[in-house]
Amino acid sequence: MTVELTTLKNGLRIVSERMDGLQSASIGVWVTAGGRNERIEQNGIAHFLEHMAFKGTKTRTALQIAEAIEDVGGYINAYTSREVTAYYARVLENDTRLALDVIADILLNPVFDTREIEVERGVILSEIGQALDTPDDVIFDWLQERAYSDQPLGRTILGEAANVRGFGREDLETFVKEQYGPEQLIVSAAGAVDHAALVEQAEALFGGMASRKAAAPTTAHFTGGEMRREKKLEQAHFALAFEGPGYQDPDFYTAQIYSIALGGGMSSRLFQEIREKRGLCYTIFAQSGAYSDTGLTTIYAGTSGDELASLAGITIDEMKRAADDMSPEEVARARAQMKAGLLMGLEGSSSRAERMARMVQIWGNVPPIEDTVAKIDNVTTGDVRVFAEQAVLRAPAALALYGPVSGAPDLASLQARRAA
Repeated sequence: MTVELTTLKNGLRIVSERMDGLQSASIGVWVTAGGRNERIEQNGIAHFLEHMAFKGTKTRTALQIAEAIEDVGGYINAYTSREVTAYYARVLENDTRLALDVIADILLNPVFDTREIEVERGVILSEIGQALDTPDDVIFDWLQERAYSDQPLGRTILGEAANVRGFGREDLETFVKEQYGPEQLIVSAAGAVDHAALVEQAEALFGGMASRKAAAPTTAHFTGGEMRREKKLEQAHFALAFEGPGYQDPDFYTAQIYSIALGGGMSSRLFQEIREKRGLCYTIFAQSGAYSDTGLTTIYAGTSGDELASLAGITIDEMKRAADDMSPEEVARARAQMKAGLLMGLEGSSSRAERMARMVQIWGNVPPIEDTVAKIDNVTTGDVRVFAEQAVLRAPAALALYGPVSGAPDLASLQARRAA
């Protein structure tokens, strides 16, 4: 299996990997524009635009878009993140040309029918309401808002309801004009694909786009802070974040391994100490997420209001202990979990196509899997202990609390416990 990458004259990139033995392919267009590319008055427009993707083009109705893919047994979908909007499909080998043609039609020929805009406005407002009614979803939006206050990266992907109510065709067209230039488009495909044929079709479909680079998003700055929402719920929701490395930071893999050892599985420190030994919660985990220029190491738990203070304090204590006595066995286990998760995930064509697009966005190329595995293997116990010490003593923090949280310690108290 070999990754091939081609760049058209107008800057559009095509990356593919043929996976022998597969009779299907995953193919899509990843746009390097998401929530953090929006101006404040545009917050939510990238997600709104994604919703409008399947609502009709100049050559296909919404029904015809769905039928074109489903008539051949395929699947088509889209998603929006803070740095990417993706439009992708999975089809059989002989239908890859059809899939890319439909996706190109969606991107190049949208009609933004006013009636359909009103329909999707209602759908998105319902989605916002649903998110607000889901505590273990909305708390991460609030945590992000505290971590990156008054910045595009801190705003919700769904957008504020007031913005969504006001968006119209002109707003959608403006965002496409600003952010959907060929330099922002990455065609990525994996599975039963032929790179030369893919490049030829991409040239025919997208080659006429005029080169126009979008403005780069503003550099993110972790601010930290606290958000506390008291509400009568069965559970108190606790989310704590520390500034972490971005994708291009040398400490990226160390942060991943640290979070796995701290709270990434049933054998992790937080799970064993807080759930298994003390029974303070049902759910607790740690994870490290990254963006192009920053990242977050996050701890989440759901517990009763009465147990929240104890849980928060023990969490800080376990973080401090990890800086002192993280063992080689724990680090080896975390490395194994990370490698297994990576390699198992890449057994599917969809995850391969997505990874290649993301790597091209970040690095401009696709590093070999072997290089990534080597970087994971090169993380030492000493590296993890140093990172753990930085997280405990120096990394700024953000805290989000939701539910019966009146007895929860505030961020200043947790910071003092970190420093003690």
